[in-house]
Amino acid sequence: MVERRAPRVARDDLRRLPDGRVELRVVVEPPCAFRLRGAGTPDGLLRRRGRALQRLVHVGDEPVLVGVVEQAPGRIAFGARARTEPAAATAIERLRFATGVDDDLRPFHEAFGRDPLIGRAIRAVPGLRPFRRPSPWEALAAAITEQLIEFDRAVAIQRRMIAALGRRCAETGLRDAPSAAVVAAAAPAQLASFDLVGHRCLTLRRAALEVARGRVDLAAPDHEAGWRRLRAIPGIGAWTIEMLGFTGQGRHDQLPAGDLGYLKLVGRLTTGNPKARADEAEVRGFFARFGAWRGLAGEYVRLAASSGLLPPAPVSVAF
Repeated sequence: MVERRAPRVARDDLRRLPDGRVELRVVVEPPCAFRLRGAGTPDGLLRRRGRALQRLVHVGDEPVLVGVVEQAPGRIAFGARARTEPAAATAIERLRFATGVDDDLRPFHEAFGRDPLIGRAIRAVPGLRPFRRPSPWEALAAAITEQLIEFDRAVAIQRRMIAALGRRCAETGLRDAPSAAVVAAAAPAQLASFDLVGHRCLTLRRAALEVARGRVDLAAPDHEAGWRRLRAIPGIGAWTIEMLGFTGQGRHDQLPAGDLGYLKLVGRLTTGNPKARADEAEVRGFFARFGAWRGLAGEYVRLAASSGLLPPAPVSVAF
């Protein structure tokens, strides 16, 4: 499970706006090194505005504009505008989760800061946080659309779906992802019109029905119970559940081992052959020694590979 500690809130301000909405501002002191991601998301839900990242979320039916900016090292400011204070506070909690600002990664740094595979990357970028989405349903829907296709094509599908089914803020132009209830009510033909293949339309719609009707509670503490029910849906396998756990439920132990990027990377690292591919079992074996931190270790391997911080290949799985 994700490691967290009691959040340190340096300041919490609430004020009433002239239009009747409330504006809540919270300044958080991360428990360890933290780096706010510099860009928005390819699907357009999270956007950069100046130094801040902003997006639209819904708390129930209430729209909330929420944002975050790094004021200074160790001071991360979150703000939200909503009709009610509880909605603003919930939206900030969701963005705090998405940024990972409250995660205490000191046990990971202590265990692997001198690791021969990822130690250099950890020391170079100790504030790295994995990409997350503010709600588990959004993470699940994204994972289903990304199954077994090129990422750029998946993003195009997501953008079409958001434009057609998502909710838009007239004030800012920002959009929120479509809810599970909206996707469940969509006809398979409409989902197919976004370039989602037929069987994947049915998978997405069935998953949305399970969530919308409360048969799967993605926010429940017992993640595994929801995973088992989702796995019973044709088209949902280990990779989709691992993406849900990692990007939507804060599970650092979840590694999407079937990801093509990991198959290529582990194949290259273990053989020295740039064209080699590992299989899923080999990827799991390669990361097994990281235990509860497998998913985060995978992010650091990706970072190390893209930054020239990996040891010379081939790499043994036993260090």
